Amino acid sequence: MTPDRQATIRRFWREMQVLYADRNGTTKGLEQFAASETLSKAESDAQRAHAQGRIYPGKVTFSDAVVTKAELDNKTPRVTLSSCLDVSQWQPVDATTREPVTLPADRITKYQVRTTLEKWPQGWRLVRDEPQGKKC
Repeated sequence: MTPDRQATIRRFWREMQVLYADRNGTTKGLEQFAASETLSKAESDAQRAHAQGRIYPGKVTFSDAVVTKAELDNKTPRVTLSSCLDVSQWQPVDATTREPVTLPADRITKYQVRTTLEKWPQGWRLVRDEPQGKKC
């Protein structure tokens, strides 16, 4: 995977960390790295978590990215990749008390994700980010 696409994904997850960690978070920074389905889903999921009184401090990492499909000759170049997303250090807490939220014992914290990026005039954007429900 090229460094610019990898940087886009890393920056996307940094912005997600900011959005989820701040109950009043905004997506201004996220719009630089995500669009379409990924942006709207990130916004609605964060709003739902915040409405439940939860924030998510901590860190998300991704690794083992492998390009599974490349459509670079399209009008809008597109790349799909598979990677491992690690959310084990991204723990939900009560926004008021900062007490950890109880999670299911069988929660998968390192899982495969399929990500689709498109090359827009402003740079690469994540347009689809789909957890695969499989451990990695």
